[in-house]
Amino acid sequence: MPVDDAQFKHALSHFASGVTIVTTEHEGIDYGLTVASFASLSLSPPLILVCISKSSSSHDPIAMSKKFGVSILGSDQEAVSGRFAARGGDKFAGLDVRRGPLGVPLVGNALATLECRVHDQIVGGDHSIFIGEVVDTTTREGAPLLYFRAAYREMRL
Repeated sequence: MPVDDAQFKHALSHFASGVTIVTTEHEGIDYGLTVASFASLSLSPPLILVCISKSSSSHDPIAMSKKFGVSILGSDQEAVSGRFAARGGDKFAGLDVRRGPLGVPLVGNALATLECRVHDQIVGGDHSIFIGEVVDTTTREGAPLLYFRAAYREMRL
């Protein structure tokens, strides 16, 4: 017998994760959302994966544009995470954004950014698993923003 939604979410909340913003640009419009389901996949070639709900307004633009960016947030960027977690509105208004080589918007001053071409898209229940081949990265020093048991946390360095 499968577990119910609440029980499943509660169990998963016990896994601390970094906080990322996944973005894309399609037909001149920028899209983005906060994502905790992010992981490295392969070193050669350099692949990562993100899991995006099929109901997200960013899902289809990622699938159609065949490109996306991941901005890994620092502990000082909780407000950025909240902005991209909310539905509706212009999430990019007034935000420090830079463009990578593929033209994807990336969060300025993120701990790290990865710009990717979609390598594959796999169905995973009510989500798509986008596998991205990393074509560009940036990094800076700092502490990560973490999410654990339904709250933002900071890691002591």
